[in-house]
Amino acid sequence: MSKRLQVLLAEQELAEIQRLARRERITVAAWVRRALDEAKQQRPAGDPARKIASIRAAAGHDFPSGDIESMLADIARGPASGPAAPPPARRRRHSRP
Repeated sequence: MSKRLQVLLAEQELAEIQRLARRERITVAAWVRRALDEAKQQRPAGDPARKIASIRAAAGHDFPSGDIESMLADIARGPASGPAAPPPARRRRHSRP
């Protein structure tokens, strides 16, 4: 359901918005909605402090890895021979009566 928003503008501001909307052949309302959407997209979603804390926590881990050249070579080489073969089945020993 749509809700109405009333915004008070100086005459010059409104005239500028009307001119911009006319140039793009859209209504003032459509121009304002688009401008608000663009402004929302430029703002970060979520709490920036929480994001920074997550990055710092992740950077504190020390996992083993190879040097970048060997990792890139492994990626370029791809899987050696397709999916790994399953281990051989073990034979069951039957006890004789």
